[in-house]
Amino acid sequence: MIQRLVCLAVGYLFGLFQTGYFVGLIKHRDIRNYGSGNSGTTNAMRVLGKKAGVMVFIGDFLKCVVACALVKWAASRLGYVDERMVFLLYAGLGVILGHNFPFYLNFKGGKGIAASWGLSLMVDWRLGLVSIVIFILIVVLTKYVSLASMLATAAFAVMWFVLIAVDALEVPYGMIESGILLVIVVTLAIVRHKGNIQRLIAGTENKIGQKVKMPDEEKNSKKN
Repeated sequence: MIQRLVCLAVGYLFGLFQTGYFVGLIKHRDIRNYGSGNSGTTNAMRVLGKKAGVMVFIGDFLKCVVACALVKWAASRLGYVDERMVFLLYAGLGVILGHNFPFYLNFKGGKGIAASWGLSLMVDWRLGLVSIVIFILIVVLTKYVSLASMLATAAFAVMWFVLIAVDALEVPYGMIESGILLVIVVTLAIVRHKGNIQRLIAGTENKIGQKVKMPDEEKNSKKN
């Protein structure tokens, strides 16, 4: 149990690096005060622009990749070869929790999608590929990033179970535990999109390409 908690804690520490928040500070804005109110890629893109959005995605994606790679390497060096998958998933879950609930920002962070994709890539490259394809397909068809994000994350977990079922992915230790961790990752993604789900049902969800108005822009539009 102690090893799992260590992996979770390591992941959480990496997750605390709020790329969107720090990029926003460079531009003298706390992006959590605009748009959807979170510090993730989509909100950064709407509030700060495409380049900032790309920077945020890369930062949030890589922090999970690095955390998982570190845990995987440490597990191998310490002789926990069979347990690497489980430890890696705990680290990935920790990153997502740190990203979503950073203690130094009053637990107000992002939604963990980029980090989840980083985790999917570290578990198996095929899972990462499926997530990306599903995301692109849904965005092209619907223009809804939130819907694409949820379905892509769910596809990551579903594909994991499929590969296990057809013996295309070997998990020598903790298969049931790994499955539970993946379900938790998907559940977190859906719960964090609660507001988006409500807007999707109501037909008021923002589509890709829509830009959030800043307070000064709203004042000017009212005057005009």
